[in-house]
Amino acid sequence: MKKLLSIALLLIMTLSVAATISNAEEKGNAAEGKVQYDNICASCHGATGKGDGVASAALDPKPRDLSDAAYVSTLSNEHLYKVISEGGPAVGLSPMMAAWSGVLSEQQIWDVIAYIHKDICKCEYKGN
Repeated sequence: MKKLLSIALLLIMTLSVAATISNAEEKGNAAEGKVQYDNICASCHGATGKGDGVASAALDPKPRDLSDAAYVSTLSNEHLYKVISEGGPAVGLSPMMAAWSGVLSEQQIWDVIAYIHKDICKCEYKGN
């Protein structure tokens, strides 16, 4: 009976963690995120996220390649949110990555994150 209870508890905890991760992915609307990405992010990161936007020629370091699924899948949604909202220096990255919280709402940032995952890197956060 103890073993069955332990297995049930483990199953409940696993499903709870999976639901939390899934809920984080569902916070944003990728279609809405594309609009914001095209208006704000594409000038540096490029239309397809490769870091080759028109402004990238003047930037050092160059913008991150967001189409690199192997890299982007290692970044949590919360990390991406912080980078977009507070800028690169907030997470030890380049000061060339501006903070967008004064321009984008919380929902719009989640939308951009959904768009990056769904259409640019075509990946999901894989955890540590």
